[in-house]
Amino acid sequence: MVIGAAVLLFIASFLKIYSASGYSLDSNAWDSLGTGLGVYMGGVIGAALIVVNRCLPQPRKVAGLDLGTVGVAFTVLVAWIQLWALLDVPEGLDAAAGLILGFIAALVLAGAAVATGLVPALQAALVPAPKPSAPGPYGAQPPGGYGYPGAQAPQQPYGAQPQQGQPYGAQAQPQPAAQGAAASQPAAGDFSPFWFAVPVARPLFGEDGAPNPIAELAPGTWYLAVEQRGAALVAQTQDGRRGVLQDTSGIQRG
Repeated sequence: MVIGAAVLLFIASFLKIYSASGYSLDSNAWDSLGTGLGVYMGGVIGAALIVVNRCLPQPRKVAGLDLGTVGVAFTVLVAWIQLWALLDVPEGLDAAAGLILGFIAALVLAGAAVATGLVPALQAALVPAPKPSAPGPYGAQPPGGYGYPGAQAPQQPYGAQPQQGQPYGAQAQPQPAAQGAAASQPAAGDFSPFWFAVPVARPLFGEDGAPNPIAELAPGTWYLAVEQRGAALVAQTQDGRRGVLQDTSGIQRG
């Protein structure tokens, strides 16, 4: 919707802005650079910032400002200017197609830009995250590095140590109880990315420490752990978003 409204706004810049009864006026937005570049193209630039920000794996900031937020501000300002341009038509002139269509496009553009941050259905990534490779055929050796969990080994709780083989008839020695969540976490220097699943739905918080979650991890779905921060994990969702999973108890490794 943002892209379509931006294209419509660009087309409107080449149409007549005003008309007068009995006169032929061929002026459009580009007869004044302040109108063409400052207003019409300002909305197009705002839409471009929103789309580029949504295509990136992580939101980018310029001078401490999120690109998407700057783009939304551009679109709202253009809609405000177009509204007053439509209401304050010079005496003796009438609003023509360029002004009317430009206002409609700017209004739709601003509405879609603002709704993107409010409606969860509009927050999905425009470029889906690459799908992990499927497990190899039976008997094939897994490739080096980490990958999507296959059937090479049974799943274990995060942090559990694999048991070594026991001689026939030997009794397994009981393991001491963990002294806390940190006791079962691997050292930060030994960490390597791995796939995991959560036993119940759990919130995923932003890496900036904001109190509101950015996503919810659902059971039965594999997520990629890319970093460890104390007892928490930095996880990446299937749409490319990254956040901090604070509760790692009972998760299953792939």
